[in-house]
Amino acid sequence: MFRRIRIRYQQWVSYKHSLKEKSRLLFMGVDLIESLLVALIFALIIRHYIIQTSFVPTGSMIPTLKINDRLFVNRYVYRFNSPKRGDIVVFRSPHNDNKDYVKRCVAIPGDRIKITDGIVYINNARLLLPGVRILADRFNMPEQIVPEKSYFMLGDNRGNSEDSRYWGFVHETDLQGKAIFTFWPLSRMRVLQ
Repeated sequence: MFRRIRIRYQQWVSYKHSLKEKSRLLFMGVDLIESLLVALIFALIIRHYIIQTSFVPTGSMIPTLKINDRLFVNRYVYRFNSPKRGDIVVFRSPHNDNKDYVKRCVAIPGDRIKITDGIVYINNARLLLPGVRILADRFNMPEQIVPEKSYFMLGDNRGNSEDSRYWGFVHETDLQGKAIFTFWPLSRMRVLQ
């Protein structure tokens, strides 16, 4: 197979060389189209497997993320590692409506989670995420155990967030990636924590 590819490539190079001798303008046009096609293929591969962009449509992650923030999402990281407590994760909507959600992972498989007066407890210890400001509410939820291959996601703006408290756990097959960077608007460009 590789031999066949190499032969086709050598034929293509010979064809381009003959074009260069016939018409420099035609050669430059073919060369430009070839470069654009290669760039497009690489861009599609990167977008599908490595980095995607995402949009924040609601205020559920205020103050960390604002409405209309644009994010770079690392799609590659969760192919080899599981989300960690505190990661900002992009995942498919639990409502099967072709939307992506952006929330913070607060509990991982096997964790015991409960919420008392808006305070989240993981394995009987209060959840503290250094450097993260949470807008809490007064929500209560009895203790639950996070199932295998599932995660409990909450918005940072708890009073204005539809999250795992309402629709349950997020299965690992629904994870899109880890939000790593806001790039728009420029005034809010930063690495996320």
